[in-house]
Amino acid sequence: MSDKLDQVVARARREREEREKGYRERALKLYPWVCGRCGREFTRSNLRELTVHHRDHNHDHNPSDGSNWELLCLYCHDNEHSRLLDARYGGGGESGSDRKREGATHNPFRDLADMLKK
Repeated sequence: MSDKLDQVVARARREREEREKGYRERALKLYPWVCGRCGREFTRSNLRELTVHHRDHNHDHNPSDGSNWELLCLYCHDNEHSRLLDARYGGGGESGSDRKREGATHNPFRDLADMLKK
């Protein structure tokens, strides 16, 4: 019993360390737990609602200094990506803003048609 418990604890520690290497954990350590758009503050109880947004929309660009990240709540993050899609398809989306954006590099549905064929 003790050996099994030790294994579970050791595995949990390894998994925690692995997660902390991820960009979300690093961003949460670098920045205050506040949405960069609406200013909503977060605590441990609702931290799952705070997301990491890649400023250049490239999920593979994760510099260790966090310069490509900003923390956004779920709602502001969704709005940011909706504005990008609106701008791409001619809906404006960036009215009142001088910021220029490149297209998003991540498309979670890119391979959906192939997966559905299988």
